Amino acid sequence: MPHRPHSDSGASLHRRPLLDGIDDPAELRALSQNQLPEVASELRSFLIECVSQTGGHLAAGLGVVELTIGLHYIFDTPYDRIVWDVGHQAYPHKILTGRRDRMCTLRQKHGVSGFPKRSESEYDTFGVGHSSTSIGAALGMALAAQQRGERRTVIAVIGDGALGAGMAFEALNHAGSMDIDLVVILNDNEMSISPPVGAISNHLARLLSGKIYTTMREGSKTALRGMPNLRHLVGRWEEHMKGMVMPSTLFEELGFNYIGPVDGHDIDGLLRTLRNIKDMPGQRLLHVVTKKGRGFEPAEGQPVTYHGVTPFDRHTGELRKGKSKGPSYTQVFGGWLCDAAAEDDRLIGITPAMCEGSGLTAFSKRFPDRFFDVGIAEQHAVTLAAGIACEGLKPVVAIYSSFLQRAYDQLIHDVALQNLDVTLAVDRGGLVGADGATHAGSFDLSFSRPIPNLVILAPSNENECRQMLKTAYEHPGPAMVRYPRGTGPGVQIDPHAPALPIGKGELLRQGRRVALLAFGSMVPPALKVGEELDATVANMRFVKPLDEALIKELALTHEVLVTVEENAIAGGAGSAVAETLATQGIAIRCLHLGLPDRYIDHAEHAEQLAAVGLDPAGILASVRAELGRLGESSGADDAEPTHRQSLGV
Repeated sequence: MPHRPHSDSGASLHRRPLLDGIDDPAELRALSQNQLPEVASELRSFLIECVSQTGGHLAAGLGVVELTIGLHYIFDTPYDRIVWDVGHQAYPHKILTGRRDRMCTLRQKHGVSGFPKRSESEYDTFGVGHSSTSIGAALGMALAAQQRGERRTVIAVIGDGALGAGMAFEALNHAGSMDIDLVVILNDNEMSISPPVGAISNHLARLLSGKIYTTMREGSKTALRGMPNLRHLVGRWEEHMKGMVMPSTLFEELGFNYIGPVDGHDIDGLLRTLRNIKDMPGQRLLHVVTKKGRGFEPAEGQPVTYHGVTPFDRHTGELRKGKSKGPSYTQVFGGWLCDAAAEDDRLIGITPAMCEGSGLTAFSKRFPDRFFDVGIAEQHAVTLAAGIACEGLKPVVAIYSSFLQRAYDQLIHDVALQNLDVTLAVDRGGLVGADGATHAGSFDLSFSRPIPNLVILAPSNENECRQMLKTAYEHPGPAMVRYPRGTGPGVQIDPHAPALPIGKGELLRQGRRVALLAFGSMVPPALKVGEELDATVANMRFVKPLDEALIKELALTHEVLVTVEENAIAGGAGSAVAETLATQGIAIRCLHLGLPDRYIDHAEHAEQLAAVGLDPAGILASVRAELGRLGESSGADDAEPTHRQSLGV
């Protein structure tokens, strides 16, 4: 189990003279500029030490240490707003904004969130966790400032990967058409938009952001306002001159003054450029080139591995791994996908920038011509699959539950409406532990259940997951297999297990009085409760179509039905059971257990389940309380059979 330091363990960390004196950015700004390289060194060391104890996102934060210092040093935060995209890179920001002494509680229950969170600090101007929201949010803040007559600078910091998402360009397009004060910083840490970085580029960037160039540029526009032909000629000359030594003029075409690229680790050059940008008017985009994992050799060499890490040895970089309970659900999917692709050359694998996280690494290497990582573009991933299915191939889309939310219209309009043969492997269904509410798959059963033509399956163990993937793939229409993060109960996998009959559950235990109808990850704890209470337990397997015959049988032979799911109660699998009972005219007391109508904060997964009553002890307590209420109501009217009482929760 990962080491969990006490909440005040920050005091045990190594002393860092400059960093220890910074409890807010005002104290950072009180330092001289020549002290900042040492601040950067101490900050990087502190970050490595903290994350080595707690785990978390490391490589991205190491890459923006100098940029973070520069932003808080030059701009008057929090009056000036910084909006971080995704938030993986925000740990240095948290350290400099009053949370240094709590960083060793990172991602733990009641500890510091792994992402910017408005309720945690006034410096966290926008809550994030998903990508490509920063420019739109920053533009909204800039517009609000303009409406209120406030002269503040709003800065969006976005990575080159997140910039590829559609909504980032939608926001750029909108912002470029307006007269607004907005800074977008493109943090290019994968060299994906990159000309060479060096002295000439840095000099040019400083020149183009300086007052002389800006004055000449704006002055020429004013002077030539009455001579449109000449003005157009000068504008074209400027565009071509910049195009000779700079990246594409795309951002200029969108209405932004493009500056860069600059070396994101040259703190003196970065500060000069940021000062110039602060004084410039209008929309400007600064292109900063950084290196993921900067200053920690293991992370520099393996930025994907050290993107999100378990606790590790800060001296060697060796990751500490707990005892394996068998393959994770993600690994089960990856193994099935490779086996299925070897048997069927129609299979196409698709993922929106989650090759490693969704278990497609082996598939991408074995079948590179049949693998498509579309980048952070969930909507495109689903529509791409729909187009592929139209031509008789069989696409499999691997996607996190919380990311599928972004492709909801495409799932409805492009896939299900046309009844296309698309298989969705939906990872991270349910609560996800330390990543918290932004990444929890709390709603997928609720939002997918109303969609016609869609089959929805929820496995209770590793072998059933593989069977359900096979079932969904063989089904000639849209099907979604929804499985949790992490490992299952440890059931041996049979690679030759047959597909399951659509819409059929299984009775796991015959008991009395109470029947627990469990979905997916809730089957194992339901079985424990069934043993304790001598209750009936059913593994429902399918959320859609439901096994209506099994539900009716259990309703007519028990006093209470209890549905259990790791999904929002509202509109989830339990609601589907209640709808079925109502349609069939069966009145029985029902208890629906699932995720409550609130967001669940980060903690270990077991702690989250206990907090919402979905661990065995919580389920048992809820059922016993319901039986107590049932006994009270039965005593009031012995003539009325308990299984004919009004439907209730």
